[in-house]
Amino acid sequence: MPAASAGNGAALRAADQLKENFVDFTPESGTITMFSTTWCGYCNRLKKQLDAQGIGYTEINIEEVDGTADLVEKLNGGNRTVPTVLFPDGSAATNPSAAEVKSRLAA
Repeated sequence: MPAASAGNGAALRAADQLKENFVDFTPESGTITMFSTTWCGYCNRLKKQLDAQGIGYTEINIEEVDGTADLVEKLNGGNRTVPTVLFPDGSAATNPSAAEVKSRLAA
């Protein structure tokens, strides 16, 4: 029984760490956090569209920032899919269009 308790404690600590990481990446009002990779064509397209529309974002490369690949997997039901966008209200979207990003920021 003690081993199970220790395992549950570790799982709770991991969940707490993930929650803390999630809060660390929540963007300011009017901007987004985009989780990406350097080789992702969809990410590059979205960045160009956001730049053209003047929508602010912070880009986080999940291959360079510890824990962010796990966060992306958590946000996407176990899939490591980019771009994953985090909005100021704490919601997320996978591979959204620039129009969707703009609309959700205006809401």
